Amino acid sequence: MPSEAVTGEDPFNQEPVSILRQPKAVWATAGASVVAFMGIGLVDPILPSIAKGLEATPSQVSLLFTSYFLITAVAMLVTGFVSSRIGGRKTLLAGLALVVVFAALSGTSSSVGELVGFRAGWGLGNALFVSTALAVIVGAAAGGSSAAILLYESALGLGMACGPLLGALLGDASWRYPFFGTAALMAIGFVCITAFLKEQPRPARKTSLLDPVKALGHGGLASVAASAFFYNYAFFTILAFTPFVLNMTPYKSGAVFFAWGLLLAVFSVLVAPQLQQRFGSLKVLGASLVLLAADLVVLGYGSHTTAIVCTIVSGALIGMNNTVYTELALGVSDAPRPVASAGYNFVRWFAAAAAPYLAPKIEEWSNIHIPFVVAAVASVIGAIVVWVRRSALSHEAEELEPKHATEDGVTVFAN
Repeated sequence: MPSEAVTGEDPFNQEPVSILRQPKAVWATAGASVVAFMGIGLVDPILPSIAKGLEATPSQVSLLFTSYFLITAVAMLVTGFVSSRIGGRKTLLAGLALVVVFAALSGTSSSVGELVGFRAGWGLGNALFVSTALAVIVGAAAGGSSAAILLYESALGLGMACGPLLGALLGDASWRYPFFGTAALMAIGFVCITAFLKEQPRPARKTSLLDPVKALGHGGLASVAASAFFYNYAFFTILAFTPFVLNMTPYKSGAVFFAWGLLLAVFSVLVAPQLQQRFGSLKVLGASLVLLAADLVVLGYGSHTTAIVCTIVSGALIGMNNTVYTELALGVSDAPRPVASAGYNFVRWFAAAAAPYLAPKIEEWSNIHIPFVVAAVASVIGAIVVWVRRSALSHEAEELEPKHATEDGVTVFAN
């Protein structure tokens, strides 16, 4: 992330502007973003409870992630098309409305098949909302893009940390309650955005469905997307498969992933920029991917206590990776940022859809250790892609000129 993490600058008087002094529209969007990101890790502590309640296998329950992220990946080609035609505010509200409906329906599911289907609808709504939220925050925030991006990253980290905690607190009584709770919170977000956010200016040029795919023709962006694909496989093996391995109560599992999310937030927003400034983005990314691979191997073969520690520590490495990948994706090519980020996310979210399903299947075919070995190999491959393609990735995001982050009314589903 940009180095000016605490304050931005007013372009008119050059006085520092605190990121806390923001319009109500920014806080409404950021607050809804927290809840949106909570939906990713919400089911983590209750995966075993869902499996028991619906008499499903781990691989069947893991489809909750697969359906969610598969729809998210495809939706990356659609969000820019939609928002460039109906505007950012309407896109946000449409996404929120879909999340409210499908999160509530998820809580009424009587079979794992129904729940998987409703999570797919939830994924579509979340993609529409989250992919547009940063563009809206950048357009409305005081203090420039640095302050806006920090707010967005903070919302992401807070959501990723609080999602498992909310899932644990509500899920201890019933696995259905976290879904109803999310629906209620997103409904509040819908009301706040309706009340406080004015319509954003529409872009001069409408985005086509194929623009993100065409952007992947750039070697640098394609390299980032390929590396992130393998990294995301490792990331979501931890997020979706580890709860079954830990086999803890919702409260204990929620506490583990809350600590994981806190490290993710701290290292994403505070630590990664400092390391990037000192060592460069590519070195930080390569080293972090290798360390993540080592962490996965120890997690897979260590004791129960070791697995808990490695799960929490992985949050720090994931936080750094997320920040660096986002900056590279937004800055490495000459495509507009919204188009570049859509193409990048289109590729990487397919791995997020594959890992939750394949990890339990690999365990069924082999043993409980091998899914983590496979994930570690994927992380190493991601590092190898960064090393081999380092010349194409040498233009880091912070060294490039801004690329009109809001011009197509949609931006990155950041991390």
